[in-house]
Amino acid sequence: MRMPDTAPPAGMVKMRRIATGLLVLMAVVFVAARLLQPRYPWLSFVVAFAEAAMVGALADWFAVTALFRHPLGLPIPHTAIVPANKDRIGSSVADFLENNFMTREVLAEELRHIDFAGAAAHWLSEPGNSRDVALQITRGVPTVVRMVEDQDVGSFLQSTLSSGLKNVRFGPLLAEVLDVLVADRRHQQLFDHLVGMAATALERNQDTIRQKIHDASPRWMPRIIDEKLFEKIMTESQAILDEMRQEDSEWRERFHRSVQEFMDKLRSSPDYEARIAGVVDQTLQHPLFKSYTHTVWTTVRDRLLADADKPDSRIAAQFERALAGVGNALQRDAAVQDKLNGWIRQFAANAISSRRHLIASLVKRVIQKWDAETVSRKFESYVGRDLQYIRINGTLVGGLVGLLLHLVSMAL
Repeated sequence: MRMPDTAPPAGMVKMRRIATGLLVLMAVVFVAARLLQPRYPWLSFVVAFAEAAMVGALADWFAVTALFRHPLGLPIPHTAIVPANKDRIGSSVADFLENNFMTREVLAEELRHIDFAGAAAHWLSEPGNSRDVALQITRGVPTVVRMVEDQDVGSFLQSTLSSGLKNVRFGPLLAEVLDVLVADRRHQQLFDHLVGMAATALERNQDTIRQKIHDASPRWMPRIIDEKLFEKIMTESQAILDEMRQEDSEWRERFHRSVQEFMDKLRSSPDYEARIAGVVDQTLQHPLFKSYTHTVWTTVRDRLLADADKPDSRIAAQFERALAGVGNALQRDAAVQDKLNGWIRQFAANAISSRRHLIASLVKRVIQKWDAETVSRKFESYVGRDLQYIRINGTLVGGLVGLLLHLVSMAL
């Protein structure tokens, strides 16, 4: 795959010209000094410096050029290193990234300093930001509605929901809900409510109960006896209800034991599980339920679509208030921010480190697809300016070394 050609950076071109110009300068100095040396013997020092500087410049030019292409176009062995070893370099880069940058330890340390929750809370608390997010969500409502109403998508969702419900154990799930209520003593509140309902029903239906007793009595039974029986029934019933209201009543304890036994059966009884699953399945398949859900969905859909198109959408306003509220509340709660940051950091570190091999493989595959010549130019454009400094340094250092060797040879 050929990458788009990129012109060399201006800085690299400038440094390349300086390095090449310095080489040419050393060649001119060498020739001039050599010609004038018989007349001026001290120019031997200049000759030694210029000669060694040319050697250093040429050697470094060859080394730098050999990284990216064949010098002078000659197929000299071990030149054009980057194009010839593009795939191996890509593999090495990918392995280096995988083993040194995407480990869980490195990621966790880098993510430790990022305040994800605080940044999100501050961003959401800004009215303009929460409004933009709310509008984006609202604009997506018609798309979601059309997707759900699509026949294929609808069939998929229905089959997925049906298969998912078949795998749900409703008994243990209901038992867990009841367990929460029992732990919070909500079932005792239900018991008190039921007792209150019974007492209210008894109070409001006294005339009906009195008439029922009279109708059930023999005709020869005096009316006064019916009245005494009614008063006895009402008194005893009220006494039982008052006893049931007491915190330590036997009735309340029986109710608690019954709830516990029911929860145990929900958790372990296959018969209960089968009954609940049958009720759920019958409810979902019943024509009345389907008709009702279709009517509800049609009404909700029409309202959603109509509201989503309004400039003053109530849905968008609700989303905006909710998002802004979340942002403001999160800004005030440092403990929640710490927990969210911990979860996000742990998730990000685990997600990236567990897939680092896939990321490294992606880097390797992409580099392997790149055109060798273009990759070479890319590499050179990134590091070429520094490589030209090597050529300049090689020229100067070579000259100094040549001058030093000339002084040593004279001393010997």
